[in-house]
Amino acid sequence: MSNRTISIDDRLYRYLLEHSLRETPEMRALRETTATLARAHMQISPEQGQFMALLVELTGARRIIEIGTFTGYSALCMARAMPPDGELVCCDVSTEWTAVGIPFWERAGVRERIDLRIAPAVDTLDTLIAVGGSGTFDMAFVDADKEASLDYYERCLQLLRPGGLVMFDNTLWSGSVADPADQDADTIALRELNRTLHADQRVSISLVPIGDGLTLARKR
Repeated sequence: MSNRTISIDDRLYRYLLEHSLRETPEMRALRETTATLARAHMQISPEQGQFMALLVELTGARRIIEIGTFTGYSALCMARAMPPDGELVCCDVSTEWTAVGIPFWERAGVRERIDLRIAPAVDTLDTLIAVGGSGTFDMAFVDADKEASLDYYERCLQLLRPGGLVMFDNTLWSGSVADPADQDADTIALRELNRTLHADQRVSISLVPIGDGLTLARKR
């Protein structure tokens, strides 16, 4: 099978941003602030944020779960695309990193849409299930500890309505998932996630080569 995916060098990437990206001042400021921090590599790319926001609009998502918020760029992208009465439940364990994004959420006028929960994500998801949240969410975005990906997947699938969408970040993992010599725990976990999603007939899937790989799984 021949490779039909275009390679993107820096010049073409600049062109892509110049002819596609529509960042608000708050989004750009948050992204640039995050770029100065020690773990800046954890932030999604702006074109991925815009793609996810478009998916929010296309699906009409009103209730979303985010697992792994970091400094809040992806949350800002999705929250802006939601209706005014939308709810985005953000799961993270760090008050330090999430505090970076809160002022930008406020400036963008979306803070009231974001329910930030500082706790292990599995605990938050189990709580949502326990209070009757199963089948009530439209979308989920998972960008957290890779070894727990399957735990997150099963809970998100339960919380999503039929037709709901779960998105997994980093599913290409800088190419390491295709390198048999790489036996890092995160790489192994992502390979298992990818195999599970590929075989799971409860969902329709597509692995999109944007950013570090984004897998979309729609609950049937």
